[in-house]
Amino acid sequence: MDCLRSAMVFESYKNFEWIVVDNDSKDASKETILQEFPFVVWHDMGYNAGFARANNAGIRMAKGENILLLNPDTLILKDALQKTLDLFSNSNYAACGVQMLHPNLTTQISGSHFMKGGLNHLLPLPYWGSFLKWIAGFMKMQKPSIEVAQAEEKVDWISGAFLMVKKQVIEAAGLMDEDFFLYAEEVEWCSRLGKQGSLCIYGDIHIVHIIGEVISSNSKSKDKSYTNLFDKKGLQFILSNHVRIRKQYGLLWFLIQLLNYTIAVPIYIIASLIHNLFTLQNPMPDLEKSMGLGYNVLRVWGLSGQIIRNQPYFYKVL
Repeated sequence: MDCLRSAMVFESYKNFEWIVVDNDSKDASKETILQEFPFVVWHDMGYNAGFARANNAGIRMAKGENILLLNPDTLILKDALQKTLDLFSNSNYAACGVQMLHPNLTTQISGSHFMKGGLNHLLPLPYWGSFLKWIAGFMKMQKPSIEVAQAEEKVDWISGAFLMVKKQVIEAAGLMDEDFFLYAEEVEWCSRLGKQGSLCIYGDIHIVHIIGEVISSNSKSKDKSYTNLFDKKGLQFILSNHVRIRKQYGLLWFLIQLLNYTIAVPIYIIASLIHNLFTLQNPMPDLEKSMGLGYNVLRVWGLSGQIIRNQPYFYKVL
């Protein structure tokens, strides 16, 4: 509701076709939204289809030459939709995003560069990730994430919270991969979109993105970040990233990633015990987290045969 209201502040909202795709919300969303926003085209998925399938349904319905994926937990600032469209439609870019802000108006990662084999996904691992990050710093490797974008900054992938794509590019690259339920789907998609043309972030155009409110609530996760690896939400995050790496980089890199995650479990247990012993802290929270990480890695091993075969499969664990 706040997202739509923020767009209606600007007359330009009338220039766009608004499609809301509902992932079986089981409440009065349809009636409430259509009553206040009668211009909205509503589509019921009939089940919780996740991010890729629901957005694909909306893309198939859209009539425009440019398609915008827009999260419901966003707020439009300073006519950002029209400003983005004006720049994008007159450019040679295949896709674009804007500089996203946290609710306190500090900058938020809006796009990134690829790292070979998706090695940046190892960095959130406790202790082991910090060690790998130290090695990367020692080797002076470029950081992949763009937290503060220049006026027009080329990137390899764009956050799916605000992702504008030319329809002709989608027709050439294909829709999002519907094997994904949540997380990493827009990253894999951007790897295909990028083969049709460059991608960019317009750093001078801003929206607010309230990260992780719905998924954290539904999964009962206390952590709204994208570095949580220890609970049910963390399982979906780990699984989706491994699926993406298999699809984008191949079997060898998938196995390298999974082996690193496996090694990280005993490293976390031993290192946290030693750390807590010397700092006189309660080791139980870290032990619980290490058990959660171990369980999640074991679940990914259980699905590894399916991932290796790379055949159609809906990787939904939430």
